Amino acid sequence: MLLRLNNLRNAVIAFVLLPLLGLLVALGLLGLREFEQQMELRMQEDIELVARSIRLPISTAMVRRDALDVQQALDSAFQLEQVFGVYVYDSDGQLVATSGPRSPSLERRREARVITEGGSQGAFDERQGREVFSFFLPLTDAGGRIIGLLQITRDVTRFQAYIAQMRWQGGLAIGLLAAVFLMVVLIGHYRAVGRHVSRLVDAMRRVGDGTRGLRVPEQGPQELRLLATTMNEMIQRREDSERALEAQRARRAELEEKLRQSEKLAAIGQLAAGVAHELGTPLGVIGGRAQRARRGLPEDSPASAEIRSLLGELRRVEHIVRQLLNFARRNPLNTREIVVPALVSDVVARVGVGAGRREIEIETGPGNSAGEDSALVLRADPARLEQALGNLIENAIHAGSQRVRVDWRQVVKDGRPMVEIGVADDGPGIAEEDVDQIFEPFFTTKPAGQGTGLGLAVAHAAVEDHGGDLRLDREWQPGARFVITLPAAEGEAR
Repeated sequence: MLLRLNNLRNAVIAFVLLPLLGLLVALGLLGLREFEQQMELRMQEDIELVARSIRLPISTAMVRRDALDVQQALDSAFQLEQVFGVYVYDSDGQLVATSGPRSPSLERRREARVITEGGSQGAFDERQGREVFSFFLPLTDAGGRIIGLLQITRDVTRFQAYIAQMRWQGGLAIGLLAAVFLMVVLIGHYRAVGRHVSRLVDAMRRVGDGTRGLRVPEQGPQELRLLATTMNEMIQRREDSERALEAQRARRAELEEKLRQSEKLAAIGQLAAGVAHELGTPLGVIGGRAQRARRGLPEDSPASAEIRSLLGELRRVEHIVRQLLNFARRNPLNTREIVVPALVSDVVARVGVGAGRREIEIETGPGNSAGEDSALVLRADPARLEQALGNLIENAIHAGSQRVRVDWRQVVKDGRPMVEIGVADDGPGIAEEDVDQIFEPFFTTKPAGQGTGLGLAVAHAAVEDHGGDLRLDREWQPGARFVITLPAAEGEAR
């Protein structure tokens, strides 16, 4: 097929315009045919009128056998513009008189007799390269007896030319009207339907290509607006489903990562517990013997200085062993209510010696100027929480240049009252490439020999065991700020 009927425009042309044009052409042809018939009938009536007008004088002259009067009557009829030739035959079919070209039609007597007996009639014929119409009318005397036949011919060449011109003009008019119909339908289809459908198709193509947030314009006729609204609802549901799926995938990836992290930490914890247990006894024996050897030496002797240095390194190793044990320890929590300001004061007092050595100022206070959170209470294991907070403060003291800030405040997350404890320093901060590894066991940015990489890991594990969260505040500048978030004790929401 030349037309793709699955195209709306072509379907309109095929099922609406073409039938209308077919009907229009049929009506036009019928009208032309009717016009031709009416013109032909009018022509025949004109010739018949002329024939009947000269019938009586010719019949009278025929009865009198006056050939001159017959010829004069014929000549008077021949003067009319419509008449091509006039002929009179007697009852035997012999030509009696003529005016105009000789008629070849009735040269045989039998034909004249047949026409005479049949009464008046008309017939088309060709004369001297022209198409003519002949009308035959019997001539009678006063008694009604047929005495002859009158033949009047008319040149219909001009008539045929006029009919042909009318056909040509009618065909041209029908063609122009068809072209106008086609243009009106195409323009009307584009204005009313086509442009809106094109917008729908373009929008859906862009949606199919992955464009997010796109909506189909709700324009055009009511049906197309309803279609656009339905498509927009479908796009919205699809985007909602994609967002839910992406969130589910992200949540699954997060859970898988946490599971891998938990498995890794569990394995490291078992290893750390075994190493710490195996090192604890020999380290205790070495420390005890070094102490006894030192007591038997003078204080200012070189051997005593070496033993003191040895004991310092032993204390460092014991500190590492304790951290390994703390990291590996996942005993059930021994919780009780803890007042947050008192907890902070105790931990700062315990680790403040280091700050004094480095001339670091430690500031403490609630996280807002009004001090309304100065008596926050949470329920936790004091030893585990003090250990986590102490590790954070020690790291801040080590990284800070002049000041360390410890604050607390109450917040609401997911409808639950929570307590936030922040530890901030004014040091160089944490490099962006290290952010994702800071809670990994044994990862440290301190120089060799100054850190084990277990402080943040121990703190993170302790906070998680309490159902809380330890995170790095990435918006804090300058320096670094770690935030512990723990559930508040029952009745603390205000």
